[in-house]
Amino acid sequence: LVKNTDAVIVTHLHLDHFDDAAKDLLPKEIKLFVQNEADAEEVRKAGFQDIEVLTKDTVFEGIQLIKTKGEHGRGEILKLAGEVCGVVFKHSKEKTLYVAGDTVWYEGVREEIAAHQPDIIVVNGGDNQFFEGGSLVMGKEDIAEVYHAAPDATIISSHMEAVNHWTLSRDELKSFIHEKGMSSRVLVPNDGESYTF
Repeated sequence: LVKNTDAVIVTHLHLDHFDDAAKDLLPKEIKLFVQNEADAEEVRKAGFQDIEVLTKDTVFEGIQLIKTKGEHGRGEILKLAGEVCGVVFKHSKEKTLYVAGDTVWYEGVREEIAAHQPDIIVVNGGDNQFFEGGSLVMGKEDIAEVYHAAPDATIISSHMEAVNHWTLSRDELKSFIHEKGMSSRVLVPNDGESYTF
């Protein structure tokens, strides 16, 4: 059951982000934000009625939602993986949150960090890969790049050990961030763990 949820952001339509369970469990009248009109059309076909395409200046209940760039892989795999986005959440009385979404580290992520100066960054780690084509989301070196690009931010690596093509475990990432001296600002939550900032 989905309780106390005001809205849902669907960064893209891959099955680990919007599946049949989500379509069944979410109330059809809930507010859904999507990345583009093509995704909006697919979500409409699933019976949802209150759909809005994210822009650079979307506002929901006083919170600015800023659609950010993302690349779900590098090179040829990008054509297969399709479009994705992230979101920056801004409010005058809260820390700025950047949810990078299903993206690898690339210049676009650096640009978003520089533009929005987030206090908290959530990256999808796990270094998920298919048999060919390389990383689809961030691996440990990508997370290190985020760490160096955002020296004042706390980084949370989520999406770990969550889909069957992950290649980077929580333990391996924790060892890496400890070895690199990044433990004070990079968090690797266990399933169900939450943080307050």
